[in-house]
Amino acid sequence: MALVSPFIASPSVTVARPVSHRVSAAAAVGAIRQPSTRDGSVDAVRAVLLGIVVLLHAFMVGVGRDGSGTPLLENAMEHWAGFPALTWVVQIMPLFFVLGGFASFTQWTRLRDRGTTASDYVAARVRRLLIPAGAAIAAIAVFLAALVMAGVPAEIVSVAGFRIGQPFWFLAVYLVCSALVPAMVRLHERHRVLTLGALAAGALLVDIIRVTTGLTAIGLINMAFVWLLMQQIGFSLADQRFDRVRRSRVAMIGAGAVVLLAITMLTGFYPTDLLSALNPPMGALVLLGIAQLSLFLLLRPALRRVADGRASSVIGWINGRAMTIYAWHMLVVVALAGSLLLLPIDLPVPLSSDWWATRPLWLVGVVIAVAALVALVGRTEARRPSPIDGVRAPWATVSAVVATAAVLLALLGGSAPAAWVIAAALAPLAIWMASRAARPAEAILG
Repeated sequence: MALVSPFIASPSVTVARPVSHRVSAAAAVGAIRQPSTRDGSVDAVRAVLLGIVVLLHAFMVGVGRDGSGTPLLENAMEHWAGFPALTWVVQIMPLFFVLGGFASFTQWTRLRDRGTTASDYVAARVRRLLIPAGAAIAAIAVFLAALVMAGVPAEIVSVAGFRIGQPFWFLAVYLVCSALVPAMVRLHERHRVLTLGALAAGALLVDIIRVTTGLTAIGLINMAFVWLLMQQIGFSLADQRFDRVRRSRVAMIGAGAVVLLAITMLTGFYPTDLLSALNPPMGALVLLGIAQLSLFLLLRPALRRVADGRASSVIGWINGRAMTIYAWHMLVVVALAGSLLLLPIDLPVPLSSDWWATRPLWLVGVVIAVAALVALVGRTEARRPSPIDGVRAPWATVSAVVATAAVLLALLGGSAPAAWVIAAALAPLAIWMASRAARPAEAILG
């Protein structure tokens, strides 16, 4: 049940005060020339993609009872023959990272030209991502502990923790990618083609070794190559390089990526199920991301009109609470699924005709519940944390490492409630490190 999703946290942290008031004329001119940090088409698509993530995870949940009456919580889609074809539509993580790269590039270059340091940026990103996610981790720890105290069988608690924790892979990867934004932007500006080529070659080489040797674990190296490559492509989207490409060529590139992806699937090099291409990440996601980006570029004028119209308030609301939605939605889904087991009703067998007939009502219920919870707990993210500057580089790095460790603990040890408790303690520690890392004012101004 581990899709998701990528971009989730809108990089819209604002650092109010520059680290240095001595900004050169060249930097000032560069700041004027930087593209806007907001793009209606990007915001609109990110809102839609986040909605797909929530609906897909809700759709995958199957609850019922076995022949002995024991409660079951499973991924219903694992047994549906039509799911691989559906993944061509719902596997949206590559475009998530591309659009996340767009947002990160525009934000970092703007802040850099104002005098913000890389350490300031990393510390701010840790807080921006981890404040809503840390609250969710704490709530999940409490939820699982409550299940244990209520006498829920350990197997059910373990499955619930595992299912809730699966989407956190994205947050771990995104934290690392965000921490590397300043360095990767520098590579983009100095060696754009070489950097793209090296990342693409690395991803392909890892896939070749994985397929020829059967060593699945080596594919985990593509956690870096694949997602950094997608982020790097987002940098090119942000610096408007793609705006100079003719629409006919964009369409040809997108179609070519789809054809090449299909060929690699027919030869057995990549799986037909694009969700399985997430773990470990495969180059198939790069080809899919190129196709998705091409479609986005072709639809961009229409998307901007939609984003500037009546949908603007909804799009803004979703993007302003994106990480809250992402971090909390699986807790809502699993809690709702578990509550169905408490009702005196016969639950339909997953994938039966009755089960399919109840899916619309189930999805509507999930959307309403997630929206209600986010309206309640998403205010902190919408307000944004207070700005910080003058961060010591070691402290920023340590805060990012601790934050990633907290998320990985929830992801890898999610079936054990104790892992969530420890992760819930590490998250505020990482936030505190990022917040307390500022140098004295005289060091900043002196």
